Amino acid sequence: MRNRRQYPIPNTPKNLIRKRLLAALALTIGTVLLITLTNLQLTDALTKSSLYSNENFIISSSSTPKPHPLPPTLAQWQDSTNSGDYFSQVTTTQVGYLVWSQFPIRVYVEPPKAVDEKQAQAWVNGVLQGVQEWGNYLPLTIVEQSESADIAIARKQPPLQISPGSNIPRARSAQTTYELYTSNKILSHRFTILLSPSQTGEYLIAATRHEFGHALGIWGHSPLKTDALYFSQVRNPSPISSRDVNTLKRVYEEPTILGWSLRDNLKMN
Repeated sequence: MRNRRQYPIPNTPKNLIRKRLLAALALTIGTVLLITLTNLQLTDALTKSSLYSNENFIISSSSTPKPHPLPPTLAQWQDSTNSGDYFSQVTTTQVGYLVWSQFPIRVYVEPPKAVDEKQAQAWVNGVLQGVQEWGNYLPLTIVEQSESADIAIARKQPPLQISPGSNIPRARSAQTTYELYTSNKILSHRFTILLSPSQTGEYLIAATRHEFGHALGIWGHSPLKTDALYFSQVRNPSPISSRDVNTLKRVYEEPTILGWSLRDNLKMN
């Protein structure tokens, strides 16, 4: 078989246009990848799942949210520094504030399967550290089965996020979602936290601390870098601040339909 010689493509007007189009396409792809990677550890997402609409009930217009008694750990909390809070940044939901009324809150940490045993244990230890820091303010317990958990945490890349008015996908460092369900005619909720596999070391602990704060009821972000619930990741992550706890306490003083009887608060379809 005769070898075929390779000849350079002549710079005809048509071929020049083709080269420019290919160069522009490569630049566009590179820009998208750069933007995606740049935002990899800068965003998290707070979303509600669709389970609520699948349940056979709706919130009655005459429902009256009521506050639950403060858990003793929060009732005893006093901020001697008068640091204030960011309660105004916390979003309420159709059922009121996302507070827990049954304690201890049951937490499941899913062991990673795509890494070796040493890496998996390091990941679990980092997550548990971020979780247990909140145990000073609300009673928590670690459970071995996901089915019995109120909050489940997994090492999994969250779905890409498309920002409003833009077609460029952005990677998330984490995602926290909740869903509503009924148990013994009581309206209840549960959370799922996804943490990106890119998170390691102190950033994994910080991401867990941040997302777990959402799952405890702080459904919003702080505008200050010195708070654990600051809206973006920072080079030197902050521990749980007095402002974080002050905000959590104010959330738990607010009314909700969660944890109350459906007979009083819901109208069946």
